[in-house]
Amino acid sequence: MTATSLNPSRAKRLKALTRDTHEVLDNSIMAKASFESIEGYGRFVLVQYRFHREIDALYGDAALQALLPELPERRRLPLITADLRDLERSLPQSAEPPAFGEGGEVDVAAALGWLYVAEGSNMGAALLRKEAAKMGLSDTHGARHLAPAPEGPAAHWRAFTAALDAVDLTTEEEARVVAGANAAFARVQALANAQLG
Repeated sequence: MTATSLNPSRAKRLKALTRDTHEVLDNSIMAKASFESIEGYGRFVLVQYRFHREIDALYGDAALQALLPELPERRRLPLITADLRDLERSLPQSAEPPAFGEGGEVDVAAALGWLYVAEGSNMGAALLRKEAAKMGLSDTHGARHLAPAPEGPAAHWRAFTAALDAVDLTTEEEARVVAGANAAFARVQALANAQLG
């Protein structure tokens, strides 16, 4: 039996299994008042940059592209980089290699969990975009990475989750998807703790 025969959908299971970790992360980011000043927002964008640097190579991975249509168009690191330039922030340097390196062998199941976290953050971006706008930032200056997809965030998310749910995985691979999502949330939490104080 494959895990795809389980109910509810993979995306809904991931949401349920990562709910507590996700809520702690959301609360900690909002508690740091990231959106009360350009300075605070800049720190938030640095967290985004560091996380998306970890997963940027996934958007060019052929195996993942075959499973998730339009994956390259979902890549946000260039938008975040442009936002940091608008904010006159230097790109952070890291001695550590990213979680997923260029040309490295990718555990597709774990990578699906990481991408679930990255794509899910787009759903919360609408609220953050409004807060950024209060500081004079926009979809073309400083808050590019928060801009919604042309079809809207809900449709963008549904297209992703439909593709995610359609992937045929074994029960063991399913567990690696969940582990990947939890690892991604933990990584963002560690970055937020370090960057936001």
